[in-house]
Amino acid sequence: MVSADTPDDVRPELARHGKPPFNQAVADGAVVACRECDLIQRLPELADGAAAHCPRCDKELRRRQVDALDRMLALPLAAAVLYVVANTVPMLGLSAVGHRASTTVLGGARQLWNDGRETVALLVLLTTVVAPALQIGFMLIIGLAVRRARIPRWVGTLVRHHPRAATWSMLEVMMLGVLVALVKIADYATVIPGLAMYALAALVVLLAMMQRAFDPQLVWNRIEWAEART
Repeated sequence: MVSADTPDDVRPELARHGKPPFNQAVADGAVVACRECDLIQRLPELADGAAAHCPRCDKELRRRQVDALDRMLALPLAAAVLYVVANTVPMLGLSAVGHRASTTVLGGARQLWNDGRETVALLVLLTTVVAPALQIGFMLIIGLAVRRARIPRWVGTLVRHHPRAATWSMLEVMMLGVLVALVKIADYATVIPGLAMYALAALVVLLAMMQRAFDPQLVWNRIEWAEART
């Protein structure tokens, strides 16, 4: 059905097929549908720092980040450094009755496995080690690839799978669990926060900034531009 809100260049497509061309690409990539109210509309050219909102529901459709290409490379590089620190140095130390012990993130997952909690150990390993590594790795590769004159087509696969890695990355959940545990055992032992604890806290903030700076539409536009020149 053609409505008054349908852009003029989409109307011929609807008329030719007799019905909306579901799952078919529109020739103009600027024509999008709002995820909240399904209004079909054309996105305007955005200046750095500007955002486009749906005229019907005011949902933000796209935001053009300032220095997007530089942010897409600088933030993953910083996150990679923090990730290495967070997983190689002690995260937490305990001191009680003359004995001291410390552990890392991987050490915690290993201890859970040794205690017979294999499922919990695998979940901790997936959400705090594997998923963040994939999230940072995907962003780092994408940030490097989009700066090339000819972008490989497989970069589009990374763009599609990146949200899944970000969904399973739950460092902030682990940090909350550690803080709760620290409060409970503070009366029985001396808690010694390790360098990895501060690195993880900074990494949680940096991952959020990395997600905020990621502009998938910019990547897709550069992939299409590179394919058009081949």
